[in-house]
Amino acid sequence: MTDVLIRGRVLTFVREPEGIDDTRAYRYYEDGAVLVANGKVADVGSYADVARQAGSSVRIADHRPNLVLPGLIDTHLHFPQTQAIASYGAQLLEWLNTYIFVEEQKFKEPQHAALIAGRFMDELLSNGTTTAVAYCSVHPESVDAFFTAAEERNMLMIGGKVMMDRNAPEALRDTPGQGFDETKHLIGKWHGRGRAHYAISPRFAITSTPEQMEMSRALVAEHPDCYVQTHLSENKDEIAFATSLYPEAKDYTDIYARYGLLGRKTLLGHCIHMSDREISVLAETSAVGVFCPTSNLFLGSGLFDRDRFDKLGARHAVATDVGAGTSFSMLETMDEAYKVLHLQGQRLSPFNSFYMMTLGNARALDLEHRIGSLYAGADADIAILDSRAKPAMELRMRVASSLAEELFVLQTMGDDRCVAEVYVAGQPMKQRREGPAKHLAPKNAELA
Repeated sequence: MTDVLIRGRVLTFVREPEGIDDTRAYRYYEDGAVLVANGKVADVGSYADVARQAGSSVRIADHRPNLVLPGLIDTHLHFPQTQAIASYGAQLLEWLNTYIFVEEQKFKEPQHAALIAGRFMDELLSNGTTTAVAYCSVHPESVDAFFTAAEERNMLMIGGKVMMDRNAPEALRDTPGQGFDETKHLIGKWHGRGRAHYAISPRFAITSTPEQMEMSRALVAEHPDCYVQTHLSENKDEIAFATSLYPEAKDYTDIYARYGLLGRKTLLGHCIHMSDREISVLAETSAVGVFCPTSNLFLGSGLFDRDRFDKLGARHAVATDVGAGTSFSMLETMDEAYKVLHLQGQRLSPFNSFYMMTLGNARALDLEHRIGSLYAGADADIAILDSRAKPAMELRMRVASSLAEELFVLQTMGDDRCVAEVYVAGQPMKQRREGPAKHLAPKNAELA
């Protein structure tokens, strides 16, 4: 694999910023470079220093004046809902029954699953997202399509078959035994293969019987290195329905706790309407609440209370939640996150936003040793962002005087047009789709 020197304004985080002036939380090189060798970051720093170490024969990808960041990370979305984005006029349970369960039945057909999986991966990459945690449908064919498409692009992806044995159309229901057997087979086939990670995925308490929850417990016990993903406290009607199905539980969170599903590798979508007791249980078990701002606004579900999570010591991440989420763009997602928090009197600085999309989400996945930051030894998943990609942004940037302002312009006005290039394990993916990159200089190019 050819080494490449990626030149631009390099920004990478080393910890969560404590405020907008916390310059020790990140590394920023105005004329910086990332040296990539064999799909890994070999060196990061000023261009002069890294180029000197790399030698004169290295190939240069000159992305000046754009920003060079770690690839963006999305911690919760649904790949079978790719064509269900922008489905009008319903809250969660009605929306599922009217649109989503109809759409997901198509994924029994391998050709359809493969088509959407490919488009799904390319849409992520177009938006600068190099890693995502996704739900597949109940069909094993959808999981095979998902991981095959990721493998073709060498993307680090996390996903799994949803398990549902009630309160869904017959065509989308498995049984406790079937859900266990199919999930176990898929874990054996995909987990740890290349860059693939498996997520055990009981959809949510409403669509799983106690028997299926017991099977989920068994899977988690047998495969503790797999992730667990499900949904929690998104909608008040959902909460009432779920707790009515499990009357012995103290609350919605206790349903998952009783079946041993809460742990450090558990990702719980939404977590909006929660008591202090429930958030404290997440803190005690190290489970992650996933903030999905565009989805929560679109379905009218409510506002995620980040400050209460922080006060009670609970971990949290951020995600698009496509297809209730209205965009694959993590930039647009953080724009809405800013507004959701602002409505509650909570601040979200641009540095914290970019931390959350990169190192913050990597830490939520316990993958900061591989992704989310640029340092020697990390996987070379990299996004190149252009803060002047749209005319209105270019005009605004004429008067921007700081990095913080530029990041906030990207967060507030940015979308897929701002992604100038994206690298997966060191390979330029827009070049793969659009032809040779004009920015790529030949070997022995002038190192100046």
